[in-house]
Amino acid sequence: MSDLTVSFVQASLQWHDPQTNRQELGRHIEGISISTDLIVLPEMFTTGFSMEAAALAEPAQGPTLQWMRQLAAQRDAVVTGSLIVEENGQYFNRLYWVRPDGTFSHYNKRHLFTMAGEHKVFTPGTERLIEEWRGWRICPLVCYDLRFPVWSRNPLDQPYDLLLYVANWPSTRRTAWITLLRARAIENLAYTMGVNCVGIDGNSLVYAGDSALLDMRGEYLVEVGNQETSITRTLRRADLDGFRDRFPALHDGDLFTLIN
Repeated sequence: MSDLTVSFVQASLQWHDPQTNRQELGRHIEGISISTDLIVLPEMFTTGFSMEAAALAEPAQGPTLQWMRQLAAQRDAVVTGSLIVEENGQYFNRLYWVRPDGTFSHYNKRHLFTMAGEHKVFTPGTERLIEEWRGWRICPLVCYDLRFPVWSRNPLDQPYDLLLYVANWPSTRRTAWITLLRARAIENLAYTMGVNCVGIDGNSLVYAGDSALLDMRGEYLVEVGNQETSITRTLRRADLDGFRDRFPALHDGDLFTLIN
């Protein structure tokens, strides 16, 4: 199977300003000068991490999804990230997985951040999303999901190859972010990506970035600080398969069933 080239954008998000955020993120994406297979944006990338869903929510096929479709077609890449969506009278922190042909899948954030009251506003998701893309199996999750290893666990029968988290993760908890990304990579024997934002939001929370890409050993392939940036790297299929052949720990995992 072929290698996979992945890109992520770590940006400062403008509070409650979808149009400006789309413009600025588009500018970052235009700056990606090489061909890529996957472009990853942060959590709630149009608004920042806000609980004002009634004022900010887009319909399920609103302007941001159309913008993502255009980008995916232009770049011949999947574009993914989460935003606030209203559907059937409910609000979701919804990650869209948008393909170059305009089709898409979605994942609704499972673990809502109770300390910010997210559970009072949004409806939690009930199903994971594992996507097949250009010969790779990819599992995209959202922010607080990182703290829950059972939800992130690699299935034993058809393991994913890349685990990714889109996030608005404050700097006060950056040690947890750094530590848990490494833990998820090691325990799941998978490339692991965490994409955060930088700057200060409308609630005066500071975001230090620390977006990263790790290999299946938990070693950093990319580690960025608190600057706005876009990064592109190629994931080597032979490295992943070779390591799993030499260290097949996934086969020794525990069988269990999740109960909602």
